[in-house]
Amino acid sequence: MVSLQQEALIGRVFETFVTEHHHGDLLRTKEDTHHSVVVNAMTLFEANMEVGDYFNAYPSDVLNIFDKVLQRKAMELTDVEHGGLQRPKEQTMKTFHTRITGLPVCPELTRHTIPRSRDVGHFLSVTGTVIRTSVAKVLEYERDYMCTKCKHVFKVQADFDQFYTSVPPAGCPNSAECNSFKFTCLSGETEPAACRDYQEIKIQEQVQRLSVGSIPRSLVVVLEDDLVDLCKSGDDVTVYGVMSLRWKPFHEGLGCEVELVLKANNVEVNNQQAAASLLAKDVQRDFDEFWEDYRHDPLAGRNQILMSLCPKVFGMYVVKLAVAMVLAGGVQRVDSSGTKIRGECHMLLVGDPGTGKSQFLKYAAKIISRSVLTAGIGSTSAGLTVAAVKDGGEWHLEAGALVLSDGGLCCIDEFNSIKEHDRISIHEAMEQQSISVAKAGMVCKLNTRTSILAATNPKGQYDSSEPLSVNVALASPLLSRFDLVLVLRDTRNPEWDRIISSFILEDRGPPVESSSLWSMEKMKAYFSIIKQLQPQVSEEAKCILTRYYQLQRQSDGRNAARTTIRMLESLSRLAEAHARLMFREMVTIEDAVTAVSVMECSMQGGALLGNVNALLTSFPDDPVQQYQTQCQILLEGLNLPLLLQTEMDRLSR
Repeated sequence: MVSLQQEALIGRVFETFVTEHHHGDLLRTKEDTHHSVVVNAMTLFEANMEVGDYFNAYPSDVLNIFDKVLQRKAMELTDVEHGGLQRPKEQTMKTFHTRITGLPVCPELTRHTIPRSRDVGHFLSVTGTVIRTSVAKVLEYERDYMCTKCKHVFKVQADFDQFYTSVPPAGCPNSAECNSFKFTCLSGETEPAACRDYQEIKIQEQVQRLSVGSIPRSLVVVLEDDLVDLCKSGDDVTVYGVMSLRWKPFHEGLGCEVELVLKANNVEVNNQQAAASLLAKDVQRDFDEFWEDYRHDPLAGRNQILMSLCPKVFGMYVVKLAVAMVLAGGVQRVDSSGTKIRGECHMLLVGDPGTGKSQFLKYAAKIISRSVLTAGIGSTSAGLTVAAVKDGGEWHLEAGALVLSDGGLCCIDEFNSIKEHDRISIHEAMEQQSISVAKAGMVCKLNTRTSILAATNPKGQYDSSEPLSVNVALASPLLSRFDLVLVLRDTRNPEWDRIISSFILEDRGPPVESSSLWSMEKMKAYFSIIKQLQPQVSEEAKCILTRYYQLQRQSDGRNAARTTIRMLESLSRLAEAHARLMFREMVTIEDAVTAVSVMECSMQGGALLGNVNALLTSFPDDPVQQYQTQCQILLEGLNLPLLLQTEMDRLSR
């Protein structure tokens, strides 16, 4: 325990610290009854090392002293403000909390794994993903008791260690005159007087940080007062708090179950988007310079980025372009009636074994901040959407893969092995971007604004004479929801095999540092920055997309599952995505032509470019030349000579 002299010392040091650093925070109070002052631990410990030692030894006691000092200081300040007059009532009601942040980064204090029992009583910060949040409850935290003999009235605090039960003391606190041990509870009949909000959440270790083969462990975190409802399922959070034990009240003949909980003092939600925007300024300058260098040949700049995408896979130019467009995503449109048209693209990779499908999924999951990677064979509809879990006699909703990746990317491997009725649950998530749940007496709607990148094997040998839905054994409602379906066929081309084998074996040799490729971090930053662009579609681009859509609708060998009105929406999304990838705010003819040519590769036996095997497409030596040829074939095929003329003039300049 902290002695009185130590308490006085800690109080003095903290008071000086607060006056110096947080004077403004105490004056700028909100209307709520709780007001938090966030204190940086490093700055405080630098001001006085001794306080740091006491804080590590007795965190709960020291935090209580901090709160008392804050309360006192705030009262003094309001007295000064009101010139010694009666202070307003709401000011006396306000409770102040010290929230600690910025612990020194060392393995004793900052953890990425779940702490063990040896950490009980220590103040730690734990980083993890929220997997479940309970309902916010009301908690009675103190009661008045009266001694039946000497009529002495005293308060008893609810005991955190025993699930907040009020346990009367063994003997009367007024021990000088009285030795009774019978008490009556005064607040038993009336409504509880002292209440506060309280909520439990469950956090799980981040999967990226785990060693191979270990199952992520989870930990219960208890939030009180203004920390309640700060985070939701799927958020990455850092929780600062004291590790504690708690147990149910004892009964004779029953074993005692003790569990570890973290009593939170502060919660920080680290969604990567926020972190990325802080980096944005200097990183954005990098990218502006990059595009400035490639001003005369932007397609070569784009190919530079595509080469850095999944560099372990050789060639596959069209697939890399398509994946990059899906990761960039289009712009969500909301019309005047409030109907949303999704901006996220979905893509399905169908391919023979060994064509590198899973490599793309793994890489994509790494460079998008909120992403979930799951395999089809073990996924049920509850695991993908939302599960109702019974916990302590109450039902909770636990978020599944699609809800956890809201605002990010969900990669589903072995897509065809999801059972038929479980696959239906993905329909609503893909087009309406939400999931409606009516389970266990809970009716709610959850957002799933996520891009889906799925991979599947064809049923047996891929037969190009049959339509796609027969080869993949997926129903047309589901197929029409994918913006792109790329077929990777292993045609056993000897020339290609020779190039590939030399590429793979070169990699086995001593590592060659390729300086021109972008690092993983740079790719992450680039994709989070371009997601903030909102490109507008120009008239010429609209004209090309509409023409192409009409042509596809009228072609004889058209695939009914793919050429629905959704295809036109997909085309505009892909064109916007390409504009984002090229780091610009306007969708030009170039973006529209690229979107159409990628869609052609996805249409199997397209109307204009003929049959293209996406697997065998290598990076062009002269991207402008290749684009010129594409442009000529497409725009002549679509019968748009004027646009072709304008574009050729632009290229010749």
